Amino acid sequence: MEREIWKGSEAIAEAAIKGGCVGFFGYPITPQNEIPEYMSHRMPEVGGVFVQAESEVAAINMVYGAACTGKRVMTSSSSPGISLKQEGISYIAATELPAVIVNCNRGGPGLGTIQPSQSDYYQATRGGGNGDYRVIVFAPANLQETVDIMQEAFDIADEYRMPVMFLVDGLIAQMMEPIEWKEIKRREPASKEWAASGRNGRDHNVFLSSLRMDSQECEAHNFMMAERYKLVEEKESRWENIQTDDAEIVLVSYGTPARICLTAIEEMRAEGIKVGMLRPITLWPFPEKAIRELAEKENVKAFMSVEMSMGQMVDDVRLAVGGLKPVSFCGRTGGMIPSVTEIKEAVRALL
Repeated sequence: MEREIWKGSEAIAEAAIKGGCVGFFGYPITPQNEIPEYMSHRMPEVGGVFVQAESEVAAINMVYGAACTGKRVMTSSSSPGISLKQEGISYIAATELPAVIVNCNRGGPGLGTIQPSQSDYYQATRGGGNGDYRVIVFAPANLQETVDIMQEAFDIADEYRMPVMFLVDGLIAQMMEPIEWKEIKRREPASKEWAASGRNGRDHNVFLSSLRMDSQECEAHNFMMAERYKLVEEKESRWENIQTDDAEIVLVSYGTPARICLTAIEEMRAEGIKVGMLRPITLWPFPEKAIRELAEKENVKAFMSVEMSMGQMVDDVRLAVGGLKPVSFCGRTGGMIPSVTEIKEAVRALL
């Protein structure tokens, strides 16, 4: 099959349609505006629904309502907009509804800058809103990986009845790369008996809500969701090992910085410095076991987390390493991107 040149945001939107999305509800914010723009003309073409809401808060609550019907729906935004959606995402998670959310991460805090960043890591991997809940978080490093996973995302959300988030930095949303529209292996369709889509032979209406006034009932619901999250951790953690077999220094990085690390590794290997990388593809569930296995290897002397933040994923790396080896941090923030030279200098400092 021939490869095609696509812009990141538009490729994300088309991949969502190929994954079965029939409803998009959003609000404009840079650097993801091309997603709703693309959806505004593509959704009617495929018999779907596009709504530009009056705000981010309205958009996520439209996703909430539409997801109750069992339809495949999504929204997209960027950092401050995702913050406004957090209450709605918490409701969606508590009501056990599938939905897909795209965050094209920009620099912060506050309105910050429109340049790419990864400073929403804490927010994404810790749920983001109130209460004890998680969302599955994908962090692809290129457009091909992004569109491949996006076509799976709605299947995954349906299977576990929970939100799936894509944490892509603004650079991935704005750049253009060649991609191939592959035939993605699909999962067995999940039951939608829970959906509010008519009685369908039942003798009662379906009532979906996140409200549980009785504390014992609320606790039981939390325990039930926790068991589901354990299953997700067992089955859905994804990562890539790159030249870690003999590595003395292991970089841990995702998204755009992981791409830069590849060049740094190549150059350092040419200099005789044994560097490798573990690239998380899911930020939650985090590939904790894979990192611990590397930490237990004798040849591995240290880890370094490379991020476009002040240091957030580095906390999860330290937890995974469990004190077996030293863990350091290399990063830029506020829309700045770490360079190959900076990464190499940080590795040399470790040595």
